[in-house]
Amino acid sequence: MPRRDLLDLDATAQLAALAAKQVSAVELLKAALARHEETHTALNAIVAADLPRAMERATAIDERRVKGEPLGLLAGLPMTVKDVFDVAGMPASAGLASLRRRTSTDATVVVHARQAGAVVWGKSNVPVMAADFQTYNALYGTTNNPWDVARTSGGSSGGAAAAVAARVTALEIGADIGGSLRGPASFCGVFTHKPTWGLVSQYGHVPPRPGSWSERDLNVVGPMARSARDLRLLLSVIEDGPMAPRAPAANFAGLRVGLWLEAPGFPLDPQVRAVVEALAKDLAAAGAVVEPIASPVEAEALLEAYVTLLGSTLAEDMPEKLLRRMRWARAFGGLTRSPGPFSRLATVRAMTATHLEWIAADAVRMRLRHAMEGVFERFDVILAPAMPVAAFPHDHRKRWSRKLVLSDGSTAPYQAMLAWMALATACHLPATVVPAGLTAAGLPVGVQLIGPRGGDSKTLAVAQAIDENIRGFVAPP
Repeated sequence: MPRRDLLDLDATAQLAALAAKQVSAVELLKAALARHEETHTALNAIVAADLPRAMERATAIDERRVKGEPLGLLAGLPMTVKDVFDVAGMPASAGLASLRRRTSTDATVVVHARQAGAVVWGKSNVPVMAADFQTYNALYGTTNNPWDVARTSGGSSGGAAAAVAARVTALEIGADIGGSLRGPASFCGVFTHKPTWGLVSQYGHVPPRPGSWSERDLNVVGPMARSARDLRLLLSVIEDGPMAPRAPAANFAGLRVGLWLEAPGFPLDPQVRAVVEALAKDLAAAGAVVEPIASPVEAEALLEAYVTLLGSTLAEDMPEKLLRRMRWARAFGGLTRSPGPFSRLATVRAMTATHLEWIAADAVRMRLRHAMEGVFERFDVILAPAMPVAAFPHDHRKRWSRKLVLSDGSTAPYQAMLAWMALATACHLPATVVPAGLTAAGLPVGVQLIGPRGGDSKTLAVAQAIDENIRGFVAPP
């Protein structure tokens, strides 16, 4: 197979070609760099690189392979990393020039990837401080969607998703606190996994400030790839505990699936809903027991608690001048009530929450988390949309001027993209995103497979069964 065509394979197949000496690590790296050069002008997905160090590493792995020395699970595989993780020689910028001009050591997940033999050569683009559903910044510019460059690739792992979909890289490491892995995966038609909170180390992730040892509430670090088996492989490398990367796919016979498609305050585009319903129908035809359900927990309580927990966490990254304005507005601007969890007023209240208010939100979260244990006695996984819409045209207006426009002409708050992310994030549950199909407009849609806490292997096994028997990665045109 030509070297360039190898890039169209998933990571597992590329690693098999490396092990069989059908291609060298240096050759595969050069092919990835060539693909990057071809797509960079259109996509702007990979925005920083350390090519001398990567070539040196690839050469060393080739030499060890020739000598028959033991090699790691990812030996010789070229890959990129989201630009919120510190990499020696390529510190995390998080979209800010001031953070790029510093020295750093590898984030923990990068250490694990290198120890497994990965050749980390580049960094994928992110929004400023990873705080948007679109990927753009003044430092590196805008990342475009490979399905339609006039549309966003999502955020904050937008560069990662675009690069994986365009076959520039087979694997990526990203992070998710408000759908930052799941949203871009849905928009670009690739696989990702949001692990159970605490499964993967956050050290070396920026934000919070460089050098912080904080394991932030809600935030998780996880893999992105073009196949479910690749998600299992990379998670087995970067997680802090043992997991078998080659566990079998799930059996559809008797699989209990709760189909969740609506709840108060959870917008859903009719075209997106149709794609999710079509996948659910195919699951049922394959032998799964698919049962439509109402919201697994109280939707209003979930959203209010999640917004408070999220805002309290993100406030640490806000400029002090902006926080002072928010505190003043709350104290003297009459912000006694909010007209919904995704309003500007609700955001101000969340980002200025007192510790007692955080404790109250945490208490609601724990109650809902306990309620989910009962839900998972009835179902193996919850099947739900990953995003309320498919990828939308770039919109860089001020945040509160933006709206989501659904295919039926209705609109929803921009921040409502958090809605379908809230359950798994607030309750610390694992969620695997699988490409479900295309809208009538030809844009990809992803679905979430949400599982019980610690049930990462379960959602990944179901994802692999879907990938290998029903739906898989489709390359952008």
